[in-house]
Amino acid sequence: MEGYKESVRKQFLYYKGLAEKAMSQVSDEQLVWTPDAETNSIAVIVQHVGGNMLSRFTDFLTSDGEKPWRNRDAEFEPSLSSRAELLDLWERGWKEVFNALDQVEDLQQIVYIRNEGHTVLEAFNRQLAHYSYHIGQIVFLAKLLKREEWQTLSIARNKSGEYNEKKFSAPKEIRHYTDRV
Repeated sequence: MEGYKESVRKQFLYYKGLAEKAMSQVSDEQLVWTPDAETNSIAVIVQHVGGNMLSRFTDFLTSDGEKPWRNRDAEFEPSLSSRAELLDLWERGWKEVFNALDQVEDLQQIVYIRNEGHTVLEAFNRQLAHYSYHIGQIVFLAKLLKREEWQTLSIARNKSGEYNEKKFSAPKEIRHYTDRV
């Protein structure tokens, strides 16, 4: 269990960091930019992810993950007026994720999301996939907005050989893939 909790924590932190690095590259105006009426802005995606985190992980082990106070539809309407408000929601959401993870003692315990039972392990995996999906959208939008000014968050284009050479020249060891990103 501790191995899973450590691994999922590192993966959540990795994706949290990707989104934050992407958001740090865009202006306040770019946070709310959208190419069309059907595409969410970075800000709206953060509102949705933050709202989802607060709902899913507040009282994680004792109440349904879809809280009665959540207004999911409103998460898709631009409502936060500043980067500071957006990042505050972001941090409050992540705090609930990590608090819930810290409380877990049994990965097979059943929790509910909209009355559907999940093991704790399944619930965390579900949310990891959900958040990484949306964080990919954040990164894509930021990259689209920054164009040639974009600072890559992964292996730079045409640098895979150099990256692999560095990795394969180091001794083999057991580590989490996010440890040296």
